[in-house]
Amino acid sequence: MQHVLGDKKAILILVGPALLIYTLVMLVPSVWSIGYTFTEGNAITRFEFVGLDNFVRLMGDSNVHDALLFTLKYAVVITVGQVTLGYALALLYVFVLRKSSGLVRTLVFFPIVLPTVAVALLFQKMFEVAPQNGLVNSLLNVFGMESVDWFGAGGSAFFVIALMDIWRSMGFYGVLLYAGLVDIPEDMIESARLDGASGWRLIRHIIIPLSLPVLLSSLIFSINGTLKVFDSVLALTNGGPGNDTSPLTLYMFQTSFTYGEYGYGSSIALLLTLLCLAATVFVFRSSRRDLTKA
Repeated sequence: MQHVLGDKKAILILVGPALLIYTLVMLVPSVWSIGYTFTEGNAITRFEFVGLDNFVRLMGDSNVHDALLFTLKYAVVITVGQVTLGYALALLYVFVLRKSSGLVRTLVFFPIVLPTVAVALLFQKMFEVAPQNGLVNSLLNVFGMESVDWFGAGGSAFFVIALMDIWRSMGFYGVLLYAGLVDIPEDMIESARLDGASGWRLIRHIIIPLSLPVLLSSLIFSINGTLKVFDSVLALTNGGPGNDTSPLTLYMFQTSFTYGEYGYGSSIALLLTLLCLAATVFVFRSSRRDLTKA
């Protein structure tokens, strides 16, 4: 192995094809998109160099401000819900269900493999108010409460989106965090129990610190995915009512492909990229600070 890794030709043969594909599929389009931020127009009307005009427009665009606020709110709420419930499920699998958790893990994981459109249609039917009440409004009527137009206001529509996405993804994070928990040495847990640690004290002082690497990976994976949310919002509310549930990705898509403003759409995409990068760096620095204190 040392002989192979020390041979530059062998390294080039092994890494070269993957690096070439990554460059063509990821790096070149990214650089090309950054170039578009200094232009306006599209392939039909031709591109015209406008300098920093797109960035000036970006700073004063109220639609971008609203989309950014929704994206940040969505990312925080969904990330906390996904990782918290996923960690709770992982603890349930390891310490309660133990070896009999296989069926439960499969059932809870199943929603993540369903098509997003199918899940969105399911939730639309569950929460609809017209032409007939869905399951949720029917239950409200049974208890003497009036039906709610869940998709008629931004707050209630956001609640349905959050509920749907947390329900879909918590099983995935449960399995991901479960993989980290099962690697914790059993003798270390038993030693902590003999020393009097149990319940929340065991989780707080033993389980969480030992599972911190996989927990950190889950946080980064989740927050980057939620900042780039697109399909679930598009399928469930299409950004409505109005623009109350429009994330940056949806506004970028509409700007670029509906209105043909590729340059301005690329500027929004660059803003989203910087936002994901900042969130990742923040999580890394925060975790490193916690480890230093520990």
